[in-house]
Amino acid sequence: MTHKTDFGFQEVECDQKASLVKRVFTSVAPKYDIMNDLMSVGLHRFWKFFTVQLAAIKPGQRVLDVAGGTGDLTRAFAKALKGSGEIWLADINAAMLNVGRDKLLDGGFDQVHYIQANAECLPFPNHYFDTITIAFGLRNVTDKAAALRSMARILKPGGQLFILEFSKVKSTLLQKGYDFYSFHILPKLGQFIANDAASYQYLAESIRRHPDQETLKTMVLEAGFDQCTVHNFLNGVVALHRAYKA
Repeated sequence: MTHKTDFGFQEVECDQKASLVKRVFTSVAPKYDIMNDLMSVGLHRFWKFFTVQLAAIKPGQRVLDVAGGTGDLTRAFAKALKGSGEIWLADINAAMLNVGRDKLLDGGFDQVHYIQANAECLPFPNHYFDTITIAFGLRNVTDKAAALRSMARILKPGGQLFILEFSKVKSTLLQKGYDFYSFHILPKLGQFIANDAASYQYLAESIRRHPDQETLKTMVLEAGFDQCTVHNFLNGVVALHRAYKA
């Protein structure tokens, strides 16, 4: 019996998705930050800033940034820790991890720990972290439920999880404009800036296949979290799920 999952609008074998996603992010890693600014007109910086403010990291805590990519959240958390506690940047993709590490080291953040790891089976002890974040990464995970369970396992009682991700637009009119941008403008932008239209076509498709706000909230609670609230940005283009572990 074979098991299928989504890779954008395609259906692929579950054991193939990770390698396909790896190919995408290895390709886009060098231009990832530039494309983020262009794709979101810089708004991704506000969404991440809001997440950091809500997390309210305190010196001495342990923080994990899953699928942390080029390290935007990691950098902010490292500042908040003020040289104490622990901050980890985890990513399954070596190219993204290397870009993030180079940026952080160039910025003087030499206290960050790095690990290449799959979100579905994070290699940390039970009840280890005070805060875990995953920003624009969960939709690329093959088994999202397994990733949520893995994060719940390593989070301390009283800890919090933040999931920042593209989500379901609530306005029909806005959805039409968003679809036009995603499928007609974004791939061309990807081709022009990163010489890779196909990867950005996948990224647009992966957003449409990601669970909507309420479905993801249910998945979070089923994974072992005890409370989950949702903040929508741009009428649901992006959503921030904040979950607690009792």
